[in-house]
Amino acid sequence: MASSSLAYSEASLEMGSSSTQTSRQYEQDCHILHCYFSGNGAISNQKLVQIFVNRDSNTLKLLRQTYSVRYGRDLLQFMSNAQRNNSLARIAYLRMVEPHERDAQMIRHSLFGGSLNLNIIIEVACTRPSSELLQIKHAYQSRYNSDLEKDLTMRVNGGFKEILLAVLKSCRNYGCKADMSLAMCDAKTLYEAMESGKSIDQKTITSVLSQRNIGQVRAILSSYKQLYGHEFGKSIKRSKCGQFGKELRVVIRCIQHPEKFFAKQLRMKNADGREILIRTVVTRSGIDIKGINRAFVAKTGSSLENLVMREFNNSKDKTNDIVVGILVGLIKG
Repeated sequence: MASSSLAYSEASLEMGSSSTQTSRQYEQDCHILHCYFSGNGAISNQKLVQIFVNRDSNTLKLLRQTYSVRYGRDLLQFMSNAQRNNSLARIAYLRMVEPHERDAQMIRHSLFGGSLNLNIIIEVACTRPSSELLQIKHAYQSRYNSDLEKDLTMRVNGGFKEILLAVLKSCRNYGCKADMSLAMCDAKTLYEAMESGKSIDQKTITSVLSQRNIGQVRAILSSYKQLYGHEFGKSIKRSKCGQFGKELRVVIRCIQHPEKFFAKQLRMKNADGREILIRTVVTRSGIDIKGINRAFVAKTGSSLENLVMREFNNSKDKTNDIVVGILVGLIKG
C-alpha cells in the first residue's frame, strides 16, 4: 500500500512538473511575441520562427489565451488588423486562427471581397475532409448569420454552382468509411452518365457527388480507373462534355489529386502569387505540403523552398528573413 502511495505521489509530481514546464513555455512564447510585435525589446528571429513552425494548432490556441490574460490584448485580432500589408502578420494569423474559422473567412472573402475567387472556394470545398466541411459551414453560419450554400447559389453561376453545391451537400455523410462495393456501383453509374447519350448526364453526376462524402468520391474515382482503364478526368475531356465538363474536370482533379491542384496554383503567375504561396504552405503544412512540393518539383525542376526564397528576397524588408524561416520550416515539416 505504501509502495502504491509512493508511486502515485511520484506520478503526481511528474504531472505537476510537466504542467509547470508547459506553463513556462507559454509564458516564454508570449514574451517573445510581445517583444517583437510591440517593439519593446530585442528577440532572436529564430525563436520567433520556432514558435510558428514547431507549435501545433492546439498549442497556438492556448498561447493566444495566455497572451490575452498576460497582456490584456487579443493577439489574433492584432494579427487580423495587420495582415493585409504584412506577410509575417498574415502567416501568424493563418497559423493561429482555428482552421474551420479560417476557411469560413476565406470563402466569405472569395464570395464577397470584391471579384469572385472560385479557386479558393474549390480549394476549400474539395480538399477538406467532409467532417471539416461541416464545421466550416457551421462557422460560416455563426460568423456571418448566413447560409454558405445560399450565398454560393447567389454568387456563382454555371456548372461550377451545381458541382460545388453538390460537394458542399456531401459533407452530411462525413462519418461513413469508404465502401468499395458501393464505389464500384457509382463508378458504373458515372460511366453510363458519360457514355449513354449524345451529351453527358449532368444531373446524375451532381447527384452522385452530393450523396457521397469526399473520401467516398475518391474511392469512386479509383474504382472508375480500375474498371475502365483510365481516370474519370480523361473521359471528361471530350467535346461532348462542353463547359460543364471543363468545370467538372477542375473539381474532380482537385478532389482526386489535391497536391497537383495546389502545385498548379503555385505555378500560375497571379497578381496574388505571394498570398497563394503563404496560404498553401500554412494551410497544407502537416497535411500534404511534402506531396505538393514533389508535384511542384516534377513540373518546374525547382522546389517550394526556392520559390519562397525568390519571392521574399527583398533585403529592404527586415521581416523577410523571418517569413522565409517560417515558410521553409513548415515545408520541411
